[in-house]
Amino acid sequence: MEPWVWLVCLAAACALWLWRRLGLVQGACASRLPPGPLGLPVVGSLLRLDPAAPHESLTALSRRYGPIFSLRLGSVPTVVLADARLVREAFAKDACTGRAPLYLTHGVMNGKGIICAEGALWRDQRKFVASTLRGLGMVKAGPRRERLEKLIADSVDCCLQKLEGATVDPLAALQHCVGNVMNALVFGRTYAEEDPVWRWLQHLQEEGTRLIGVAGPLNFLPFLRFLPQQRRNLRFIVEGQRATHQLYSRLAAEHGDGQDDLLGAFLAEAERRRASGEPGQRFFCDEQRNYLLADMFGAGLDTTLTTLRWFLLMMAAHPHEQELVWEELRALGRRPTLEDMGSLPRLEAAILETQRIRTVVPVGIPHGVLQDMTVGGFLVPKGTMVLPLLWAIHMDPQHWPDPERFNPARFLDDDGNLVRRDNFIPFQTGKRVCVGEELARALLWLYCGALLRRLRVAAPAPSTGGVDLRGRCGITLTPAPQPLTFYTR
Repeated sequence: MEPWVWLVCLAAACALWLWRRLGLVQGACASRLPPGPLGLPVVGSLLRLDPAAPHESLTALSRRYGPIFSLRLGSVPTVVLADARLVREAFAKDACTGRAPLYLTHGVMNGKGIICAEGALWRDQRKFVASTLRGLGMVKAGPRRERLEKLIADSVDCCLQKLEGATVDPLAALQHCVGNVMNALVFGRTYAEEDPVWRWLQHLQEEGTRLIGVAGPLNFLPFLRFLPQQRRNLRFIVEGQRATHQLYSRLAAEHGDGQDDLLGAFLAEAERRRASGEPGQRFFCDEQRNYLLADMFGAGLDTTLTTLRWFLLMMAAHPHEQELVWEELRALGRRPTLEDMGSLPRLEAAILETQRIRTVVPVGIPHGVLQDMTVGGFLVPKGTMVLPLLWAIHMDPQHWPDPERFNPARFLDDDGNLVRRDNFIPFQTGKRVCVGEELARALLWLYCGALLRRLRVAAPAPSTGGVDLRGRCGITLTPAPQPLTFYTR
């Protein structure tokens, strides 16, 4: 064949690829791919992302390409949603209930537990977890709710004792006290603060969360695991996982009958299914148990703990807003209870504004597309990762004027009543909405209300440079370690 023919064929192939990439060739569903940046071979658009702040890099792309755009992160085709309406549209579809094909999700977590599971396993385990949480107190009223409230209130008392009158980073106190709430609910036991096993678990939790970031290049370029730094990170994750699973197996072997916790419920359901010969008994094996326990403990602790830390920092940085909340609590005349939810709008607005301005999971929890679907009139093919870019949604100046300013009044009307905002989805939405949302709300409400009623939170001194409101992004956006002073009211 003549050389010029080869050149024509090559040019035609390149033109066709570019045409498809820009969405100008439509598929069978009369939709085109969302717009987006052209990537490089192998790495795609990974080099466009700041590893320390991927949420900001993706937000900048959304300002350029619109509220829905596509790109390739390494080997993973990705669609990013930067509008709450589009997130609701996509996440309401069964086709979008999968998990993204990330190396850590599928290669390390093996698609087990509840966070990384999909298909029949996910549906079965979500139903089981939701039912168990209701049994543990995630209901509107009744003795089970009262038991849960007492458990949280006791942990708040413990936290108050550690913070009152001190100048200290509240992380250790919150991690111990909130962590023991999760220990009680998940494992049916609590730990003394100096217990070496508990110290070790906290270290694994903190480091693992930092290392497993959705924007981590290892997720998209698995061959990087052979590089020394990535090999060390992966070894820490895998060895920590193995060790915690061994601990969970020991806790399961020692677990008594009749204990009211997630582990006890799992063991009882596993026995019931084995005895009855149900097909779903395969979902209640020891491996799944260990992954599920890790998911429920880790996700429940990390997100709530991080939100509480940001809340205290926001109160210290904005003393006027703190005083408004305190005046409301003083008028109540007692520590707020779960019955007061809805009747203290200033407190609730301050919590919601904290969740908006420092979205704990800024890139959102990625979903995987199980079959071709359309979102916003665009094609999203099977195998695509869908990212709900919560940071862009919660910092969109069209919906939140002056978004960098902490302003709880955004969630209040002219009469001071609480207002729900459509462009606010801190727990995501749809079929895979956070299963522990009600527990998180209860923890945040009782902790924030009790701490602010009893204590005034302040930065230690002007010479320290004030409050650092920047964050470090792993799975969650966490504040920098820093001391605060807790004065008795």
